[in-house]
Amino acid sequence: MLWLKKVWEMESKTKYIIIFTVGIITVFALFFVTNPSYQKSLEAKFYYKTGVYDLAYTLSREAFELDNYNKMAATIMTQSQLAMDYEKYIEEGKKYLNDIKNMLKQTSLSDANKAKIKLMAEIMVGKYKKLTPSVAIDKNLQQEAKKLYQNFRKILEKVNR
Repeated sequence: MLWLKKVWEMESKTKYIIIFTVGIITVFALFFVTNPSYQKSLEAKFYYKTGVYDLAYTLSREAFELDNYNKMAATIMTQSQLAMDYEKYIEEGKKYLNDIKNMLKQTSLSDANKAKIKLMAEIMVGKYKKLTPSVAIDKNLQQEAKKLYQNFRKILEKVNR
């Protein structure tokens, strides 16, 4: 309340500028808090930050549909989609690695299985190159995807010998 007393003691022009500025900030804050599009955007941002990318994508898409000018919703929607692409790559990569390990457990590796392994490795190397890197995507997701990519490159090198 001390600041309010100081404002009233200021020159008339300065006092009105400060009051006007505080009023504008208050109006924007109220708009931001009461607008359903921005409420969904804030909720989507929470889910994005906690790693629940599918829900973040859904909520941000709904927010964007409510207000096409909601840049927060557009950004979260894009980043969630990119993060889900990384998650899908990791999930598929783990499945392929498991399949390859099962093929290698057999006493002898048939030509058909060699061809399958080569195809799986080529698919995963190609898909990694299509992933879009971003500073906003969780570093652990990016590192795990890169690790899988490196494993598949090694597998591809061994199969091509």
